[in-house]
Amino acid sequence: MNWEQVRGNWNQVKGEMKKQWGKLTDDDFAQVNGERDKLVGRIQERYGYAKDQAEREVRDWESRSRY
Repeated sequence: MNWEQVRGNWNQVKGEMKKQWGKLTDDDFAQVNGERDKLVGRIQERYGYAKDQAEREVRDWESRSRY
């Protein structure tokens, strides 16, 4: 997964992410702005996950993503 590509295609990518993590708001995505660590943190906050669980979810998404 190339997060430079994710940041470059952020508007399209966040649409996919909204399907995966429906509890994240538009404000959350504005704060994340293509930054992997910030995404993990927002998933932790919104879903009440431990960091390792949020990391696992992002890794799973990365393995399925075309970016």
